[in-house]
Amino acid sequence: MKSIMRKVNVLEFVSLDGVIQAPGGPEEDTRGGFAHGGWTGPHSDPVSSTTMKKQMNLPFDLWLGRKTFDIWAPFWPRHNDIWPAVNTATKYVASNTMTSHEWQPSVFLNGDIAEKIAKIKQQEGPDLHVDGSANLVQTLMKA
Repeated sequence: MKSIMRKVNVLEFVSLDGVIQAPGGPEEDTRGGFAHGGWTGPHSDPVSSTTMKKQMNLPFDLWLGRKTFDIWAPFWPRHNDIWPAVNTATKYVASNTMTSHEWQPSVFLNGDIAEKIAKIKQQEGPDLHVDGSANLVQTLMKA
C-alpha cells in the first residue's frame, strides 16, 4: 500500500533582519507600531513574480495562523478574480479563539497544532501551503 504524505510548503516575505510582512501595504498589519507594511512590493521582480504565480496556481490547501486569517478573510473573497483558488482551498486555521467563520471551507484547530498537522499530512489531498503566519511557522519548526 502506498504511503500518503502531503508536503508542507512555507512562503514568507522576510527581510534579512527577520521582518515578515506581506506586500499588501502600510495599513495591513500595524501591530507593535510597525509602519513599514508593504515593504516587499517595490522590490518585486520578474523572477519573484513568476515564482509567486506558480505557487498560487498549484493545487493546495492552506495552513494559516489566526492573525493571517484575520487579514485574509475580508480581502480574498472580494478579490476572487486575482486568486480564485484561495477561496476554494480548505483553510486550516490555528486558533485558540476562533471556531467558525463565513469564509469557507475553513477548519479551526486549537491545542497541539504540530500533532494535528501531522495527522492532516497523512490524509489524502493536495499539499499544504503556509503563507505568512510567522507564529505558526515557528511552532511547526520547533516540532
